[in-house]
Amino acid sequence: MRNFTIVIVLLFISLAKTVNAQVVIAKPNLGFSQACASTSFNTYNITFSFSPSTALLSTNQFVVELSDASGSFSNPTVVYTSAQGAVTTSPATLSFSLPITTAGEAYKVRVKSTAPAATSSNSDAFPAYYKIQDTPFTINNLIETAAYCSGSSYLLTIDNPGFGDNDSPLQYPSLTFNWYKETGATTSVFVASGETLAVSEPGTYFAETNYGTCTSNSFSNRVTVSEASSNTTTSISSSLGNPYCSSEGATTLSTINGESYQWFKDGNLIPDATDQMYTTNEAGEYSVSIDLGNCVATASINLENTGFTSSIDVESSVMLNEGETLVATVTTDAISPQFEWYLNDALINGETGNSYEVLQAGNYRVVVNQTSGCIASNEFEFSVIEAFPNVANIPNLISPNGDGINDTWIIPQEYVAGTNTEVVIMSSKGEIVLQTNDYQNNWPVSEINFKGVNPVYYYIITTQNNETKKGSITVVE
Repeated sequence: MRNFTIVIVLLFISLAKTVNAQVVIAKPNLGFSQACASTSFNTYNITFSFSPSTALLSTNQFVVELSDASGSFSNPTVVYTSAQGAVTTSPATLSFSLPITTAGEAYKVRVKSTAPAATSSNSDAFPAYYKIQDTPFTINNLIETAAYCSGSSYLLTIDNPGFGDNDSPLQYPSLTFNWYKETGATTSVFVASGETLAVSEPGTYFAETNYGTCTSNSFSNRVTVSEASSNTTTSISSSLGNPYCSSEGATTLSTINGESYQWFKDGNLIPDATDQMYTTNEAGEYSVSIDLGNCVATASINLENTGFTSSIDVESSVMLNEGETLVATVTTDAISPQFEWYLNDALINGETGNSYEVLQAGNYRVVVNQTSGCIASNEFEFSVIEAFPNVANIPNLISPNGDGINDTWIIPQEYVAGTNTEVVIMSSKGEIVLQTNDYQNNWPVSEINFKGVNPVYYYIITTQNNETKKGSITVVE
């Protein structure tokens, strides 16, 4: 009888320990309404209560589990595990991070303990997304327009990899995409989901990475799609921009989707250039004919490769009257520009500013160098001529002796260059020594051999309206 009593007492003690080893974990409270994680932020808090705290063993760990996107815990993901014995006081707050594949509107979390084993009820559902790509991206090769033939459609695609620093979301297999059509300046409607969109209605379309109710910067450029007509035009994009920096290498020209293509440069067909893209390192007027199936569209671009833009405020030819000067000024958006001025192909020392005061006739050139970023140059040429003196009469005597007086035959302005007047000079033997419609007041241009006599020449001046002047020219030393 005594032994039976001992067994009953031991069984009671064992049952009492089993009851004391149980713990209850309450439903976790969310410290957030939605979880929109990214590389710059991915920490979320939950708070929960448990009882009794004395039931926890020294080896206990609290585990936070994340459901799938539908809220199911059939295959949960552990997103946090505490150290053994680290959490002993109720209520407790734990922090966790989202896996990079998280994307959905109905996630839940729950809390489990390991010693003793217990599981909370599920939390409220919440939207959760890890924004692995959160920058703007390009569609349609960054071309703003597109066209389709009547009864057909145009396929908009997300570029991969795209141009320049484009971070294509197609590089992340877990992402999905939504397409929208603009209905106003700030409004749009959902059209479809997917990596591409077949458009058969005119309008302006764009794509966004599907981050649900989370806001993000992962959206595309806008593309305006129209139904093609007989004179439909679209555009061409340059991978390095326009102007582009030629020192960085060739740029890739790209046009809209079509069935076949033919590229042209400056109006001339480029042999074998029949792809959607054309790579070049030459400036020029490029165009492409795009076969859309049942119709044809064209596109063009004036491609520049200076890397910067600049202009000069003088004409290509300038005439200066006696005593006049001219200030030529260059305007440019070049980074850290340097300027070199030339007169008759000789560098003008000390002239390094963006303007130069012209004091004499000649052929001028200025070179603009961009010295930072895209190393490139641009140049302008212009000529300066002195206005012809306005003499009253046609002289019949010259003395080409180099003293600066009557060295050349100078005639009235109404007969010189720019008036389309024909000037003919003949020797006493009837040989033509000069015949021009652009007389520069510069005869004789070569030395005359006197041989002890003063030679006589004869001139015939015929104006544009056929008025004629005739006479002689005596050349003296």
